[in-house]
Amino acid sequence: MLLADTQLSAPGRPTQPAVSTAPEPPTQWHRVLTLLADVSLFIGTREVWTQAATHRPAVAAVISVCYASILVCGVLALVVRGRRALARVDLCVLVTGLTLALCAFVLFHRGSDESVLTAQAARELVAGHGVYGHPWPWLFGGNGIALTPTVTGGYDYTYGYPPLAPLLTAPLLWLGHGGLPAIAMSTGALLVGTVVLWWLLPVPWRSVATMACLGFSMISMYGRLGYPAILALALLVPVVVRWPRIGRGGRLGPAGMAQAACLGAACAAQQLPWFLAPFLLAGVYAVRRGELGARAAGLVVLRLAGVAATAWLLINTYFIVSQPVAWLKGIALPLLQGAVLHGQGLVGVSLYLTNGSDRLDWYGYASLLLLAGLLALFVLFVRRLGPAATVLPWLAFWLATRSQDGYYLMMTPLWLAAAVTAPAAEFAGAWQPFTCRPAGPYRRPARIAAAVLLLSPAVASAALAATGSPPLRMEVTSVRHDVRTLSRLTLRVTNTDDDSLTPHFTLTRGQGMYPYFSVLRGPATLPAHATATYELRPPEGTYALPTPGQRIRLRVFTSSPQTLSSADVTLPTV
Repeated sequence: MLLADTQLSAPGRPTQPAVSTAPEPPTQWHRVLTLLADVSLFIGTREVWTQAATHRPAVAAVISVCYASILVCGVLALVVRGRRALARVDLCVLVTGLTLALCAFVLFHRGSDESVLTAQAARELVAGHGVYGHPWPWLFGGNGIALTPTVTGGYDYTYGYPPLAPLLTAPLLWLGHGGLPAIAMSTGALLVGTVVLWWLLPVPWRSVATMACLGFSMISMYGRLGYPAILALALLVPVVVRWPRIGRGGRLGPAGMAQAACLGAACAAQQLPWFLAPFLLAGVYAVRRGELGARAAGLVVLRLAGVAATAWLLINTYFIVSQPVAWLKGIALPLLQGAVLHGQGLVGVSLYLTNGSDRLDWYGYASLLLLAGLLALFVLFVRRLGPAATVLPWLAFWLATRSQDGYYLMMTPLWLAAAVTAPAAEFAGAWQPFTCRPAGPYRRPARIAAAVLLLSPAVASAALAATGSPPLRMEVTSVRHDVRTLSRLTLRVTNTDDDSLTPHFTLTRGQGMYPYFSVLRGPATLPAHATATYELRPPEGTYALPTPGQRIRLRVFTSSPQTLSSADVTLPTV
């Protein structure tokens, strides 16, 4: 035995305890997230490949390689053994998504009204001309670019966003005509924002960035349409990631200063960040007050708001100095332009379920009141609502006159970024009013009563808008048409309202709105309780009739007050 022990511990062969060299396995939910991000890249890719196979075979070949990458990543996500290996798969999925987004940009860059307006604003800026207050109707003639009709019977042809998007588009004007430079800018911003979000998230969660920004063919579509909101989204990414930690210890530091500057730049890119900023500032104050006290928390928020305001002012200074009034009206245009009802929110009641309303203004009031009520609730119950700070502001748009789903969709990556990096634990010690009072049997009812009290004005306003009556009663007396087109429409219109109204007529089918008809005969303003006959002509001379069975709606908008009156149009058999 002694000999055996001596041999086992012979010099040159020291004994060591066995240590496993196997890599640490990833969690199953990490594998699932990677796989979901990988699968999301399939959505919309076939459409891009089909177009490329016809017009750009080289791009089609790249997409085919991306298909192979998606398949291989799907296998690797389920079989790799180590966390580092799965992180490399996440990177491969990201690169595949970026490549597919670039392929889609190469093929689909026709753009939208927002891209052509942004590109034109950049051209005017380079030429030394004013950006705001100048209509450019020729941008929309015969090229399929959508118009934004207003209740005044006209259309909005002017640039109505803060100036950062044209400033960043100006260096790209060499790319071509139309909205292509603006599309390149917004697509580039999306790709950079995706990479930044991917890098800032904890390693196991990085596939969330790929899935939210590039998967589902959702956000990337808005990038290819050239929306300035995509630039704002990219700038908000570093702001939202770990936002409750801004000012921790009473100092902003370089990271906090950068986040504040990005917030100001985002507000200088598009108006949507304006609605998010109050929630973030209120949340930072509540968290820091719970840590540092009221005075120190106030100083942190003042420094944060000051840096953001400075960045915003630096971007806007040239325009404030060169055309102050036009600039102010321009950046406020989406709030004041009086665009017609459109969207998937409550306005659908007046658009599709009833014949209109004489209280359309109350939709706007309801939206503002809901935003104010939600902000007040956020302050009162920040410990519970803090994680939802990036989602709450968009609820207000569901009541607005323009409640398009893009207002929600384009900001959804921020929802996920906050869900990962700003969990409820970050708000456990946040200050909120009345927390010093001991819990009692009436505490929960009091909270419910506060919520009802703060939200009831918005609910009442929305109810007023949705239950309004159409002020104009219409009867179709004559229709001139053939099998395929309508050329004249004669109506008998009665104003049942107590105010004189200036009507603007159009026909719609589905959710879109056809351009306004010309009034060949009939008074421009119809007095209260008066009746008149109107003869209408389509703007292009004829109106293409839909297939039999499709609903045609006559819609009449007025601006002062804002009203909508609708009626079905039944065409007599030819």
